[in-house]
Amino acid sequence: MRQRIAQDVYDRIDNGIYDSEQERWWEPDSALYLIKGSLNPARLGFVKRVLEQELRWSPPGRSALEVGCGGGILTEEIARLGFSTSGVDPAERSLRIAAEHAAQSGLAISYRQGSGEALPYPDARFDAVFCCDVLEHVRDLPRVVQEISRVLRPGGIFFYDTINRSWASRLVAINLAQRWPRWAFLPEGLHVWEMFIKPAEMKSLLAASGLTWREHRGLRPNASPLTVLRCLRQRARGELDFSEFGRRLSLVECGTTGLMYLGYAVKA
Repeated sequence: MRQRIAQDVYDRIDNGIYDSEQERWWEPDSALYLIKGSLNPARLGFVKRVLEQELRWSPPGRSALEVGCGGGILTEEIARLGFSTSGVDPAERSLRIAAEHAAQSGLAISYRQGSGEALPYPDARFDAVFCCDVLEHVRDLPRVVQEISRVLRPGGIFFYDTINRSWASRLVAINLAQRWPRWAFLPEGLHVWEMFIKPAEMKSLLAASGLTWREHRGLRPNASPLTVLRCLRQRARGELDFSEFGRRLSLVECGTTGLMYLGYAVKA
């Protein structure tokens, strides 16, 4: 089971984009906008299938929390599913942007400042918790998963996605995305390979926190490798904004978890 990240490893991660880009969460040419165009469609497809076909849940009348909500791009989609929705994040400015956008969109979402290691909510508060593209950024992963379990009601569901610690993620998420200038589109240090999480490690963390793992599904770009490289090159040259870049390389579910994966677990 993966333990708390060593300080020397954690010092290498740079979450600065979430500070420097805080005012630009909803701007189409912000890297953060990739959440909306590239990541969310696959996430929501997975969530809807699990809720409707496997759990036979109806969100209206149920409560949900997004841990690490940032500017609210996924939080708003959760609210549109029908959940009574809350979001928590350590970044005060991002929360302000999230609250302003939710109000403009006519969505009643409760935002609160706090960290995943110490969620500012009572025990058994939520029917569902979402934590997406966050787990690979935290230092004390076991503590975060324990906190998520704590605020879930018995029978509650935990949805998550993260990046596998594999040769594929070293190539794609580290070298292509961050290091190699010909293709890179994210700041170096946004992700640190040693902080990625193997699916087996995730299962162990869930079990240790009283959560029963149910399913993992892989994520991959909905494009051929050649198309991916072409789009990366066009983005590096400034020929594609992040909105179009995300649309062309939107993620889809697949059977292999070698690069990225999403999953869910249920609290006993």
